[in-house]
Amino acid sequence: MTTQTPQTALTAKDVSTPRTGGAPARTTAVSGGATGADQPAADRGRTSIADVVVVKVAGIAAREIPGVHDMGGGLSRTIGAVRDRVPGGRPNIGRGVKVEVGERQTAIDLDIVVEYGVAITDVSRDVRENVISAVERITGLEVVEVNITVNDVRLPEEEEPETAAAARVE
Repeated sequence: MTTQTPQTALTAKDVSTPRTGGAPARTTAVSGGATGADQPAADRGRTSIADVVVVKVAGIAAREIPGVHDMGGGLSRTIGAVRDRVPGGRPNIGRGVKVEVGERQTAIDLDIVVEYGVAITDVSRDVRENVISAVERITGLEVVEVNITVNDVRLPEEEEPETAAAARVE
């Protein structure tokens, strides 16, 4: 009778990966596989997800909801608007998103700006549901909470920050 080696259980653990020019990028291992040619291909190796991936997925999912005008606090939105106008600059999808990633779970904090006239509780509920669904589906991490702070309401007559920033720069 032959004995088989037990397969490594799927686990998640924090792994720090050095990044050039700053703090280490935080990653979370969401699957650990066995090694060896006798193992199925899908089980060979492990998968790690960087915190920035969770930030981007949550940011995109929150912006998909009607009624969300922008994300982030006032200063970060102003700086972001200027940065977006700089040639070669690109939008910061993670603006207004903070995450804490553990071994198998994550908690997400969102700062949003809503359009005037929408029900904030309905928008918050829809954002929360969409973010949880997207993060859990894409990363495999369990989302334990999504805390939403509504920082501002976009009034219809307000000038866009990008337009005001562009007028000052030009």
